[in-house]
Amino acid sequence: MRVRLVLAIAGVAALAVVLFALPLALVLERIYRGEELLRLQRDTVAATRQIDIASTPGDPLELPLDPETLAVYDTDGRRIAGRGGPTLADDVVRQALRTEAPADGAPSGRLVVAVPLVVNERLTGVVRAERSDAGAARSAHRRWWFMAAVAAGVVGLAILAALILGRRLARPLERLADAARRLGEGDFAVRAPAAGIGEVDDVAGALNAAAGRLDDLVSRERAFSANASHQLRTPLAALRLELETMELQGDASPQLPAALAQVDRLQETIETLLALARGAPASNTITTLRELLEDAGSRWRGTLGAQGRSLCVRGQNPELRVRASSRVLREILNVLLDNAVRHGSGVVDLHVRRSGGLVALDVADEGGGSTLDPEQVFARRVGDGGHGIGLALARSLAHAEGGQLLLSRTEPPMFTLFLPDANGDDR
Repeated sequence: MRVRLVLAIAGVAALAVVLFALPLALVLERIYRGEELLRLQRDTVAATRQIDIASTPGDPLELPLDPETLAVYDTDGRRIAGRGGPTLADDVVRQALRTEAPADGAPSGRLVVAVPLVVNERLTGVVRAERSDAGAARSAHRRWWFMAAVAAGVVGLAILAALILGRRLARPLERLADAARRLGEGDFAVRAPAAGIGEVDDVAGALNAAAGRLDDLVSRERAFSANASHQLRTPLAALRLELETMELQGDASPQLPAALAQVDRLQETIETLLALARGAPASNTITTLRELLEDAGSRWRGTLGAQGRSLCVRGQNPELRVRASSRVLREILNVLLDNAVRHGSGVVDLHVRRSGGLVALDVADEGGGSTLDPEQVFARRVGDGGHGIGLALARSLAHAEGGQLLLSRTEPPMFTLFLPDANGDDR
């Protein structure tokens, strides 16, 4: 904004100076040339008093000025003395003969005047004088340089004023941007100071009001998360104790280990969701994908095997690591694999690969695919036979870890989770 403001004000100032200075420069040049012409005409009029064409025939005329710059013409327009003009009368001389009044002109960088010679109220000839206009040009050029210096000073002052004004206008906006940045980072106590500029103060007031409302909203959500955490953990702990007691008594059913595993999964899901609800920042944890994939294989092969299906895990590179929380990644994979179990068919393929500077985890099956738009698949839907909130939750968890979850292929369906590659940190 500062650069644009300086350029705009400097451009307007320069344009105004040019529009004012150019006509003034032309007027000054004409004024100095006119003064030189008047000076030359005055000298020529003084010279005519010493020239008498009606003197004795054969007696040469004596010219009081340099004959190289002065010439005398008779009424027929012929030069009869001097060398300061053409042999025959030019336009200036003819004008003086015709009007019987002084005439002037400035052809080809020369100043020319013609003064009529009048004896006893009768025109007897014309005296023509010429002089270089270098003196007028020098005077005009000196004035032009002075005007150029003044114009440069005016433009410089305009630029200085623009810099001061730009700093005064930009500083409140920079403070406002800093407050908005801190608000986006979760500092809801930040407040934008008043700037004394009506429009900026209106924006600052709106930002402060939004910060206050967000602070109140987040505080209520955090209080709810804490209460929900307590209320959910207590019955889960009681359920775990009941199941473990049944296991110790030896009268448990064969499904008891599976029930305990589901309790562990539910507790882990609750912890992950509560961390996301509290607005926990993206994790800087380094996760080795081999351990994550081994865990997913051991957890889901039995479920898929019960349906006569299999899980194929490919690309288990021991050195392949990502910058994300293993707990969050496990929850995302559970959602994707559960979606493949519920809505897919055939073999479920879990493939890990590199994609540019990212690591991609593909989860695909041999199902018929989805007729929905790839973005609508992640919309929260309840009661319409869709995917519910699982995929929406998985995408939110991926974004929280600095990754991205996409439906990269619709038929057969394949979901791809892109994550920051942590292997480049060691290079």
